Amino acid sequence: MGYEIQVTIDSGNPHEQAAWWAATLGWQVEEQDEKFIREMVDAGHSSEDDTLLFHGRLVWKIGAAIVDPDRPSAPRVLFQWVPESKTVKNRLHFDMRVGEDREAVARSLVEAGASIAFRSQLGPSTWITMTDPEGNEFCLS
Repeated sequence: MGYEIQVTIDSGNPHEQAAWWAATLGWQVEEQDEKFIREMVDAGHSSEDDTLLFHGRLVWKIGAAIVDPDRPSAPRVLFQWVPESKTVKNRLHFDMRVGEDREAVARSLVEAGASIAFRSQLGPSTWITMTDPEGNEFCLS
């Protein structure tokens, strides 16, 4: 029997990162239950310092997740708050298979806050290595 996994990415601003990646992948930011959050704070199990308002909604400050609405069994991606910023190359990154529209997709992602790091080719394979708004590498192939 195989295990379900979740991919967790350290982030300085997990809610912004989740929103950016959800838009980039065509996924959805997973809803957080405001009523539950409020109940946890009111019961003393958490504090106001553990929450924030993001786009007018009460959310847990520690993180935000995205999910593929078309594939409920696909791994969930959690963006988790950490105090330190990224300093070295990722040991793990996303490869997005975008097909022949690679350059157009790259341009639209640059307009949305990504940067192009470099372009590569190995035999018949070509890809564009990019960075998201927090500097995490990913590839378009």
